Amino acid sequence: QVQLVESGGGLVQAGGSLRLSCAASGRTFTAYAMGWFRQAPGKEREFVAAINWNGGITYYADSVKGRFTISRDNAKKTGYLQMNSLKPEDTAVYYCAADLFIRQTPAYAYWGQGTQVTVSS
Repeated sequence: QVQLVESGGGLVQAGGSLRLSCAASGRTFTAYAMGWFRQAPGKEREFVAAINWNGGITYYADSVKGRFTISRDNAKKTGYLQMNSLKPEDTAVYYCAADLFIRQTPAYAYWGQGTQVTVSS
């Protein structure tokens, strides 16, 4: 089992930045890929970014490329999503997820509870 807890969400003006954290506990964190997804009201959960176990492979949704950066610190058992140049359409609940395989679909085995990000115009 892997437990995930997100933090760092909040209210920010358009053009601002936030950094989300995903703290992991439980089984060996370094064995798992991590993903970030988001879900806006009335919409399906969508892929944002993913990183493999050692940070050597990353994927991004087209909508966030060049603005968001995914990273991880295995020593701290924590993943991060740095979000810059935020737009109102980035408003959503953001979830981190973990799985043995890096994916761009929501087929991750473990999920956090989510953290709200609201971007005002």
